[in-house]
Amino acid sequence: MSCDFLQLARTPVQQLSPYVPGKPVEELARELDLNPADIIKLASNENPLGPSPKVLEAIEKALPELTRYPDGNGFALKQALAAHYGLDMAQITLGNGSNDVLELVAKAWLEPGHNAVFSQYAFAVYPIATLAAGAECREVPAKDHGHDLDAMLAAIDADTRVVFIANPNNPTGTWFDISALEAFLDAVPEQVLVVLDEAYIEYASGSELPNGVKYLSRYPNLIVSRTFSKAYGLAALRVGYALSSPRVAEVLNRVRQPFNVNSLALAAACAALEDEDYLFRSRLANDQGMEQLETGLEALGLEWIASKGNFIAVRFGPDAAAINQALLEKGVIVRPVAGYGMPEYLRVSIGTHEENARFLGVLKQVLVNDA
Repeated sequence: MSCDFLQLARTPVQQLSPYVPGKPVEELARELDLNPADIIKLASNENPLGPSPKVLEAIEKALPELTRYPDGNGFALKQALAAHYGLDMAQITLGNGSNDVLELVAKAWLEPGHNAVFSQYAFAVYPIATLAAGAECREVPAKDHGHDLDAMLAAIDADTRVVFIANPNNPTGTWFDISALEAFLDAVPEQVLVVLDEAYIEYASGSELPNGVKYLSRYPNLIVSRTFSKAYGLAALRVGYALSSPRVAEVLNRVRQPFNVNSLALAAACAALEDEDYLFRSRLANDQGMEQLETGLEALGLEWIASKGNFIAVRFGPDAAAINQALLEKGVIVRPVAGYGMPEYLRVSIGTHEENARFLGVLKQVLVNDA
């Protein structure tokens, strides 16, 4: 009889389920014998513009050094980020995507007997990182699909070490304003770390969302997590970062793996940070695409959750899974969110104008056939 290695794993690990990413184009093509060129993917909140030419140029220049280990301290990127945000380099921790940063927080401050507080319908990595550390998950019921910050405050106790909040939130796209964030940070005990996940913050314009960076000097227990995967278009390279007090960053770097950000990612991120035109075009394309999808969904009589991200969660009711399958069969990949406790919704990433139009057209066909 073969050994059951799951039963030998730590008890918290036994409770985990693997993270399920958006279905790749190649996988759908194999499964349904489709032409990959005829498939569009609106499942993983990726930037539809393609990479910045400046990023491609920086990667090409870095290629001859592939036999060398990357700069384990990421000096050039830290220096660029520090200048960009007006911070000290000692306040920056680099990660293999922002997922890595979230896991570093859990490794550093969570263990059996501790708990982490986060919202219902929040990013799947929060419970994964918490359980992997052996700590208790305290999931607080959402309010209108978003964070109920007052209820989250009430869930904090003497054993709470970390609170995860996201603005905008994934997968719902919901957000909270400046006054709500300030009231929350004022009330959180100073020994509880607040991780403000701002993976989609670059899609906000003006002052419509609070900028977590502005609060770092006021709240030593605040960690702001950001990424180059979304608006900067570097999802494949996996580079994110945390901004915090120097003391918090020093602790995070104690558990950070050496060389956790590769050389191509470091070079690309430096170039991306300087390319303000690309970021502007990303935001503009997202705003136009969001308007296009909302107009089309309204014409189809559908409901959705208002979003400040580069995606929109659409309500299809009990037929959501069947509609998802029908879309797949027609070469359109969106994201089921039943794993987030939202079985009646599908999350749709904002694509190019042509991709958005294709999705709406195929969706109309599916709904007519389903009627």
